[in-house]
Amino acid sequence: MRLNEISFDDSLPVDGYGPGFFRVAGEVHEGALCLAPTGRGGWGGYDDVETLLALKDRIDVLFIGTGADMAYLPRAFRERLEAEEMAIEAMATGPACRTYNVLLSEGRRVALAALPV
Repeated sequence: MRLNEISFDDSLPVDGYGPGFFRVAGEVHEGALCLAPTGRGGWGGYDDVETLLALKDRIDVLFIGTGADMAYLPRAFRERLEAEEMAIEAMATGPACRTYNVLLSEGRRVALAALPV
């Protein structure tokens, strides 16, 4: 079996996560998280749609981590993002982090907004 090391260039992968935190590029971040080509920061959850809309022209898809379990996005939140023609994919936080990392390693224009587990 051939193993290849993944290179993230200047991008910020999710190294790990646990109860209430994420580890990004070796640093711990407490609470909900937003990772994008512009950097990392906190995310105010479903009430903070403006942070995500600011990414609209810089990404092709936004992965939304819904916490420990898959959950439906609140209707108003989802409709606001869709009205701006943002491509969104909602899933539990673990799969969202892994999918984000894979596409990031391929050089894709992706972002992650995730609630902690």
